[in-house]
Amino acid sequence: MTELEKGPKGRRRGRGARERILSVSQQLFREQGINRTGMDQLCAAAQVSKRTAYQHFTGKDELVAEYLRRFDPSVLSGVFDRTDLTPRERLLAAFDIPPPPLPCARTSPPPSNSTTQHPASQYARDYKKAVAARLADAAREAGAADPEQLGEQLALLIDGAAARTRVLNANAFPAAAAIAAVLIDNAIPATAGDDRRLEEAAR
Repeated sequence: MTELEKGPKGRRRGRGARERILSVSQQLFREQGINRTGMDQLCAAAQVSKRTAYQHFTGKDELVAEYLRRFDPSVLSGVFDRTDLTPRERLLAAFDIPPPPLPCARTSPPPSNSTTQHPASQYARDYKKAVAARLADAAREAGAADPEQLGEQLALLIDGAAARTRVLNANAFPAAAAIAAVLIDNAIPATAGDDRRLEEAAR
């Protein structure tokens, strides 16, 4: 295998092909969704041959898994690890950063003797669980009576806002944030809410 080979337009391609594929995938996955983006389109946009693409990634699932890992390896650390925000503010800030587009669940079940899962699908499940867990942790810090339930409710709200945004091509997160504020206030006991308001007023 040579270091350089010709891409679909006859240009010489170097070892930056992997980064170009990932960069293009970030744009296309966000614009039209993961399931609607095919390898042929990705290769054409990245100006690499399919042979080159499959030298870097065994298939689309591996490419999607790598894309998701790069999107946020620590699960929205820019929100949940901020020390300048109160726990309630962190819960609401999660709606300021739309999550990455995740692949839809496969409609056909795997073979009964299958013991492996596609890496992208597995990462999508793990990512969604991790987001709900981090929301629950912040809800617990905020004084929610049932932080796990609030975490799941907010995670579901984020998923719904992401899906609506993609389908309608209109940002649904501001409306979701308004609903989230109601859920958060209803889930936090009055005493905890009073403490939180005093904390926010003192900042």
